[in-house]
Amino acid sequence: MNIKQYLDSTYLKTPEQAGLTVAENAKIVQGFIQEAIDEEFKLIMIRPDMVSLAQKMISNANSKVTIGTVIGFHEGTYSLDEKLEEAKKAIHDGADDLDFVCNYEAFKKGEIDLVKKEILEGTKLGLSNHKIVKWIIEVAALNDNQIIKLSTLIKNVVMSNFKEECYNSVFVKSSTGFYKTENGLPNGATIPAIIMMLENASPLSIKAAGGVRTHDEAVKMIALGVKRIGTSSAKAIANGQKTTSDY
Repeated sequence: MNIKQYLDSTYLKTPEQAGLTVAENAKIVQGFIQEAIDEEFKLIMIRPDMVSLAQKMISNANSKVTIGTVIGFHEGTYSLDEKLEEAKKAIHDGADDLDFVCNYEAFKKGEIDLVKKEILEGTKLGLSNHKIVKWIIEVAALNDNQIIKLSTLIKNVVMSNFKEECYNSVFVKSSTGFYKTENGLPNGATIPAIIMMLENASPLSIKAAGGVRTHDEAVKMIALGVKRIGTSSAKAIANGQKTTSDY
């Protein structure tokens, strides 16, 4: 198994979050992109404003690394129009994967029609442009019943509106890695949450993001059936080193 082809190497901190200047943070992003090229990871996951830089670097290197970005990050409460505009620009700039943050707060409030509409329209935009679409449900913000119901909802919207050959291009993703939990509770993928997602989102694929910090943990996730792993420590995981990264 080539574990690198499961890894979405990820850097999503803003300069403010990283405590850096814009230029310093951009240099870190550039380093992550170059590392993804050198290590031949599946994908580099970055903020929308860095997609064009990644596209240029990957093209110049004649690399097969694909480019992912986040939409509506990280709270997911952007309006549908805002999410679609952000996604359109990312597509224009060269993104291959669009990781939408589902409006899980609206879902928790029972605003199901709003959530269904954004899943439908976001997925339609991505698939019509031959992109991979992932829906981040933020498992740390949900209880078990909500994880099950939201995973099922995404599956049902996709299966009701798109052809079977599209299913492999739509994922349910566990986490942003930026959700603030209390009492040291996990803010990303856990095995129980991933199992619930796998059982209720199938035949859609699952991406485990946040909290996968070792090679062994990554292998366990893949053995469960996860198709992608999002991590800011892809090189350490690939080389069997433990990381203390927070996402």
